[in-house]
Formats: sequence, structure tokens, C-alpha cells
Amino acid sequence: MKMSLAIRKANSLQILRKSFTSQAQRSLSVNSALLSNDKTDVKPKTGILMLNMGGPSTLDEVGEFLSRLFHDKDLIPLPAQKQLAPFIAARRTPKIIEQYRKIGGGSPIRMWSELQGERMVEILDKISPETAPHKSYVGFRYANPLTEDALSQMERDGIERAIAFTQYPQYSCSTTGSSLNAMYRYYNKLNVPSKIDWSVIDRWPTHPGLIQAFAQTITDELEKFPPEVKDDVVIIFSAHSLPMSVVNRGDPYPQEVAATVQRVMEMLGFSHTYRLCWQSKVGPLPWLGPQTDDAIKGLAENGNKNLLLVPIAFTSDHIETLHELDLEYAEELAEEVGVENIRRSNAMNDNTIFIQAMADLVRSHIKSGDACSKQLGLRCPMCVNATCGQTKKFFKNRGQMD
Repeated sequence: MKMSLAIRKANSLQILRKSFTSQAQRSLSVNSALLSNDKTDVKPKTGILMLNMGGPSTLDEVGEFLSRLFHDKDLIPLPAQKQLAPFIAARRTPKIIEQYRKIGGGSPIRMWSELQGERMVEILDKISPETAPHKSYVGFRYANPLTEDALSQMERDGIERAIAFTQYPQYSCSTTGSSLNAMYRYYNKLNVPSKIDWSVIDRWPTHPGLIQAFAQTITDELEKFPPEVKDDVVIIFSAHSLPMSVVNRGDPYPQEVAATVQRVMEMLGFSHTYRLCWQSKVGPLPWLGPQTDDAIKGLAENGNKNLLLVPIAFTSDHIETLHELDLEYAEELAEEVGVENIRRSNAMNDNTIFIQAMADLVRSHIKSGDACSKQLGLRCPMCVNATCGQTKKFFKNRGQMD
């Protein structure tokens, strides 16, 4: 029984990887230099900068991606960071290259981000003609197209009004905060006032469209379980973990992820048992738990053999869904601990409800006239990063230095 189950899982994952490979190759071959959608010569009036971590589109980009990642104190604070970061990146590069090789030779996050942006602005041009034409830009923290390159392109394009739109629905100083700090540093180093009227969508953990999209993907995936076990499925919401040193400074991320989970389960009528778990811990220091892999082991030991993994903090597929959740957990670990049925709900990717939610969120944000959320102005109680305070002032001033 275990062998046939493992074969079925392996076959489905092989189909998934082949599908991603063909999609990514088509997307990346169109124009690997594109920073944004550019379907018309009409000067865009409103720009939307989609901020995210990013990922290497090819195996050759893995080393540089990891180097940028481990140099970022906002994401992974390390002692003697300048010395340790290159060492850690170099040691991890061969292993991470193999992981990307297994999911098709690169991350699909750029492909999905560009697609989401294109479809979002198509909707915006229809529902918000007074701020059209709109143009989406992708700004990654650690991979091309870099945030700084996207900002330079937006200034050259003559954008009048722009929204920095985080693609992390739940705010963390390590993710959205890091991207916003990068924007502040770019303009501070440039030492030239921006011509753009900036505002920021810095969090959206309970947006109704986001909640509806998650609830729909979960419902769809539950229908794929055998009828006799469907009601017994335990839903494991999995989000990227954080070092406890960051959490204990007062980072709002755990509460905001929990808020998303709560709203999703409310929409589902609390139809199933569930837990919120955390993945992708790096290094020996304490991180937020329980870890997703430990939770799978523990649940299986307690007799819970039917599990649904839900990537609750990601807006598209990337290494943490396609490799960590699909291969390491749903294939290898699940077989090892005797899980009988395990599935993962789809990432948002080209989900119609999700993309409509993005457009609605941008339109509502523009109409509000707000520069940022009230929460963005509050530094963590034990914040140790002076740049955070400067960044918050920068966005409260709509992208202008004091």
C-alpha cells in the first residue's frame, strides 16, 4: 500500500515539475530583460511595484541570490555578517542548486509575479479609469529584477503616482520591512528627490478576496481526498518561520499569519481540524515553531494519516512550495512516517479570485488617499534597526526625505 501511494505521489509531482518547466521556459524566453509589462507606448500614470523576495530563474543565478539573501540583516541577522554571509552562501549553493534542478531548473516566482501584475493592471484600467493607464513592475530583494532596478525604471518612465505593493500579505520586518528599507536606501543614496508620489500597501492579511481565494483552493483540494477520509483531513497551514530573536522584538508577523488562518477557517465554517506551523528554519538558533516537518511526524504518530498542506503566506509557487512542501514533506517525509493521504493546496499563481483581490486592494488604497497603514508607523517595541524608523518616515512623507 505504501509503495503504490508513493508511486502515485511521485507521478503527480513529476507532472507538476514538467508543467512548471514548460511554463517557465515559455515565459523566460519571451524577454528575460523585462522588468514589467509594457504593452503600449502610452505613458503610464500609475505604477504598482510588486515587492517580493524573488528567486533565481536559472541555476547560474543561485549563488548570487544566496549571497544577497545572507547579507541582508533584516532577514537573517548574523554575527560578523560580512564575513559569515559569503561563507554560508558558498557552502549552501551546491545543495540549493540541486533543489532548483529538481523543480525544473529555476524558480517560477518571476513568471507568476509578472503574470499577476499584467492581469491586475488590466482589471485596474477598467475599474479605475481615472488613475489609468496603470503599469506593474516587479521588484525582488535578492534576484533579478532587483528592487533598485525597478525603481530606476519607474523614474525613467515618468510615473506620477506609485504604490509599493508588498506580495507578503502578512507584514514582517524581515520581509516587507526589508524591501521597504531597500527602497529608502535607494533614494537616500541617490540624494535626489523622487518625482513620484509614493504610497505603500504594507499588509493585507485579512483582505476578503485573499481569504476567499485561500478558502476556495482548500475546498477544491479537499474534494480530491477519498470520500471516506475527507472529513478526517487535518489542515496544516504552513508559513515561513522567523528567528525567535526577531519575534521577541515585537515583529507582528506571527499574529498577522494567525489572523489569515482564523479568517480562512471562519469562511470554511471550521469544517476541519487545523494547525498553524512554520517552515524553512535555517541554522541552530531558536525559530518560531512548531516546524511543519515536526508537525507532520507528530500528527502521524498520533494517528492522523490524512493531511492537507496549505502555504498560507505565499502568493505564488517557488522553492518552498515546489521542493520543501511537495518533495521533502509530501513525498519523502510522508512516506517515512506512514501518512496515507497528503496533498497540498494550490498556490495563488494565476488564481482569478486572487488577482481580482489584488486589483480591488490597489483601487481601494488609491481612493483612501492613505500613504500607508497606521501600523507601519509603529516600530517594534525592541527595534534595533535605525533604518526602520527612517523608512517609516519616508513613506509617511509619500516618498520624500525630511
